[in-house]
Amino acid sequence: MNINIKHSVAIAVAFAAVAAQAEMMDRPVGIKIGERLTLKPYIAFSATYDSNIACSRNREEDVIWTVNPGFTLDYLAESWYLNLTGNYAYNGYMRGGHANQNSYHNYGETLLFGWDSAPKNERGWSLMLSQSFTLMNALDDITLSDGSSYGRDSKEFRLAAGLEHRFTEKIHADVNAGYYWLDYDNSNQRDTLYGWSRWTVGGEVGFAASKWLDLLVSANYHGYRQDNASNSYYGRMGYGNWLSDSSESWSLMAGFGSFATERITYRLLAGWSHFEYGGGGHSSDGMTYSVSGNWHIGETWNMMVLATSQYQPSERSYGSSQRTDSLSWGIAKSLVRGKMNATFDVCYRREGHEYSTLGSSQEYNLDILTFRLGLNYTLNRYLALFCRGEYRRTFDDGDNRSSSYDYDRFRASLGFRLTY
Repeated sequence: MNINIKHSVAIAVAFAAVAAQAEMMDRPVGIKIGERLTLKPYIAFSATYDSNIACSRNREEDVIWTVNPGFTLDYLAESWYLNLTGNYAYNGYMRGGHANQNSYHNYGETLLFGWDSAPKNERGWSLMLSQSFTLMNALDDITLSDGSSYGRDSKEFRLAAGLEHRFTEKIHADVNAGYYWLDYDNSNQRDTLYGWSRWTVGGEVGFAASKWLDLLVSANYHGYRQDNASNSYYGRMGYGNWLSDSSESWSLMAGFGSFATERITYRLLAGWSHFEYGGGGHSSDGMTYSVSGNWHIGETWNMMVLATSQYQPSERSYGSSQRTDSLSWGIAKSLVRGKMNATFDVCYRREGHEYSTLGSSQEYNLDILTFRLGLNYTLNRYLALFCRGEYRRTFDDGDNRSSSYDYDRFRASLGFRLTY
């Protein structure tokens, strides 16, 4: 996993601009409050055709009407900045919905804080703090940037902090910590999904070997607590132990990155990770990696890529650990003298489930492939039109699970957005 919080947050925000919904792109100046504070409220209206609202092999189509108000708040000081976003969406079905559900809602917020004691790449301290909360309906999880597919109403909370110090022009180091929490709503559901939480601490040391090359070494520790390990027993012929609800992992990586390139920034890290699941009920070892990059091709082109791997408790299977590998690639193009923005991205995700209670015969892999295309056209300072298309294919290599996980889904949206 990428443990440089300052860089990973910046790349994630930039990638979201490429891969996220086209209607979220801001253009208006906003409401100025003093010299440094800017508020940008908005409201969007859209209609979405969904070919598979239940996310299953039993396809059921519908049209969803959405009202989506939100805001962005920016404060820019000389050495620090603060960014706050909030959004809410009310969604209603045209044909009555699925499983007696005729409407649903989502909401969330994100807070970013950054501080630098010196200009970029000069001696000094840098601090990055980030926090977010999201309530996600099962029907909207196709929009997740990492291609994951929860298939259930869920809540997510993230908290991350990173402190970096540049000792000389060539040597820098950082320490970081983070917390992640995922909770599923299993009420009125036949199959249970399992939430979990994770604490993370880590550090990184870098050496600028040249103007263009930064050599990096990083290490981190993850502590997990999951919902699906309690009351689970591992062992044979009645001899064994109860699985603990706690797991932990260690990883060590090395690699290189861009130090001062003008158009291309990147990080390539690879190494080894060890995962102890359920208090020793199952252990896994394997290669781990973290890749992020941004290429400002020209005045109107921008391209990004992200790739990560990690071990974690399984969200889908009882008494099982999971290795997740994900790859995302996106590109953005500005057209019609900057009035139109086009975005396209592809996400691939593989979840490998390794059982500690049922044995290797029950292990399986789940693959999720997602394509997204978005267009945003600005008519004037306040009004923008948008459309997007999304296609997801989910499949696994286990015969006993194909009825649940083997399906595809297409969604197409059309709407407009008013921003002050």
